[in-house]
Amino acid sequence: MSGLLRALAWLLAVALVALPVVALVEGWIGAERWPLRTLRLQGHVERVDPAAVRAALLPYARQGFFAVRLSDAQAAVAAVPWVERAEVHKRWPDVLEVRVVEHRPFARWGDDRLLSEEGELFPAANVKPPANLPLLDGPDARVADVVAMYNESRELFAPTGFTVRSLELDARGSWSLTLSSGAEVEIGSREARLRLTRFAGLLPQLLSQKQLPLQRADLRYTNGFALSWGAPPASGGAVSGERNIAIATAYRSSPTAFRSMHTTHSLQAFS
Repeated sequence: MSGLLRALAWLLAVALVALPVVALVEGWIGAERWPLRTLRLQGHVERVDPAAVRAALLPYARQGFFAVRLSDAQAAVAAVPWVERAEVHKRWPDVLEVRVVEHRPFARWGDDRLLSEEGELFPAANVKPPANLPLLDGPDARVADVVAMYNESRELFAPTGFTVRSLELDARGSWSLTLSSGAEVEIGSREARLRLTRFAGLLPQLLSQKQLPLQRADLRYTNGFALSWGAPPASGGAVSGERNIAIATAYRSSPTAFRSMHTTHSLQAFS
């Protein structure tokens, strides 16, 4: 008797597995009998295009309520620009419900991509990002390093009243950044954080002494840095095109031991 029960149980299991396949082939659970007529989009979205979500789901919605593969539909929505992740569910009798989480941009990355707050790079897809985002760039494998350096730089320059507008790590491992004033800072690859810390600490003193707009700072020197200053406004508000270069010999015995001299000679080799 127990053998008969096992055989019946096995046949029942096979029938349960085969029935949906047969039903699909015969059209019992196809789109014509059980169509999906309504798309319900949930979640706070500002830049995700609802029309793009609908277009991504349409091929799956046409399969009908019972035949649609939710995992495939979910993957299609996740590929829509600006979608970080998506969940797709069916609601009886004819609703396909989509919950979308949108990327929250942290920074622009290179020419045409963005970096999300979750550390994921994604295409801008012709959507204009917020204007106040910093511009970061570097090898994709070094995203975490670039973000860490940006956060440290932002804290270092906060007391000066400047923000970091852009930060780049090139293929050789050399750092550079641009401040909100427009000043460009070449940091280099060796002891980058130490050199940037020293420069940021001296910057208020340098600006106070010079009373000129800083245009460029090159920190790639063993015992100091090279500074390029803009000229003060001429009479009538015009700006002179003249520039001067200062070599700052800093951090000898103390951070305050600073002197500068004007020169047009070649500087020492980069270190």
